[in-house]
Amino acid sequence: MIAKTKKDILALVKKRDIKFIKLWFADVLGFQKGIAITKRELEKAMSEGMGFDGSSIEGFARIEESDMVAMPDPSTFKLIPWRTDKDGLSARMFCDVLKPNGKPFEGDPRYVLKKNLKKAKELGFTYYIGPELEYFYFENPKNTIILDRGGYFDLTPLDVAQDLRRETVVMLEKMGVKVEYSHHEVATSQHEIDLRYCDALTMADNVMTYRMVVKEVARQHGKYATFMPKPIYGINGSGMHVHQSLFKGSKNAFFSKTDKSHLSDVAKYFIAGILRYVPEITTVTNQWVNSYKRLIPGYEAPVYICWAQMNRSALVRVPMYKPGKENATRIEFRSPDPAANPYLAFSVMLAAGLEGMKNKYKLPRPAEDNIYRMTEEERAKAGIRSLPEDLYEAIKLTENSELVKEALGDTVFEYFIRNKKMEWDEYRSQISKYELDKYLPIL
Repeated sequence: MIAKTKKDILALVKKRDIKFIKLWFADVLGFQKGIAITKRELEKAMSEGMGFDGSSIEGFARIEESDMVAMPDPSTFKLIPWRTDKDGLSARMFCDVLKPNGKPFEGDPRYVLKKNLKKAKELGFTYYIGPELEYFYFENPKNTIILDRGGYFDLTPLDVAQDLRRETVVMLEKMGVKVEYSHHEVATSQHEIDLRYCDALTMADNVMTYRMVVKEVARQHGKYATFMPKPIYGINGSGMHVHQSLFKGSKNAFFSKTDKSHLSDVAKYFIAGILRYVPEITTVTNQWVNSYKRLIPGYEAPVYICWAQMNRSALVRVPMYKPGKENATRIEFRSPDPAANPYLAFSVMLAAGLEGMKNKYKLPRPAEDNIYRMTEEERAKAGIRSLPEDLYEAIKLTENSELVKEALGDTVFEYFIRNKKMEWDEYRSQISKYELDKYLPIL
């Protein structure tokens, strides 16, 4: 039985004797939050929502306006497969955060994404997402002791985390998150599970579920999984390559039969929008100080703002068209990392693409060569700019971005910028091991 309505859910909870229901939502920085209720409270929660103190949640509300309501979304009801102990089954639902008067709370990241998706819908489009999230397994959260020395696509015996990945995939599938494939990534102890594409709101919920499940499976086996973008110096960091497309009904609006690259004008304008606004949206897609330790030349992460077909050194890659696979036409945006808030990241990506469509920005020529091997002068001649080099530079660009402010709304935009400035100030005042090792003996 697949629960979709309030009536379905109440019947399923009774039939399976589900004891606890967790109401999940995200704060502005993308951390999972939740309220656990008993089945006795479920009917009331689905009719009226559950109240909570929003002033205790990052970026939600000031103390004088702290009352919030978590309203469950029945379409997201799923059993939690790792909670099958003697105390009974548990389930979860994602929630929309409302004000006490029943109106959407502007600081809710899920509402922010819904608002941006509505703009696409008004133009006749559905926004589809298929992300590839990389992560590391370590012995524990206090150090970076790796579990294996495997490499790209390596299997047993080098890939000792194969069973962890397999168990994670099984749990994800049980929770309705469809997986395309999983494998060992390039760096030691680095892994990837790719999610099958779906609409952006469902995918943002799926990304939150994915991160929770990856960490939970690792915890159950006495290990630690992290989505920190660059936990180890000298090897590749973890990215979230985001495959995306727009559909009109059942037809892929990015596909063209006649274009030599099989990209429609819609797709070209969309890519041009991302390339134009990517410096402004990078604080959202790469929101941590550590994010910029990954975005440096030499480790596969894109640094230079350009697009190409097949060329994996480009910021935006267009996978090669296969005859008969028109609906698979898509673009791959390669700079985001897996520690971003997916609701906000998908929102600014879509906003940039739609702005490109609205203004019909011209798509520059594709970068055919390895951009990393080009000189600075060659890149300048080709009109290839760079991503922000650190969080401070990214904040300054985002702070003056009308596009990001419009996409996030005043409430989220104000808090996000303020929080990122605080993070940067805290970071830049630290004395690092590098400084002590280099300067203390000589100065």
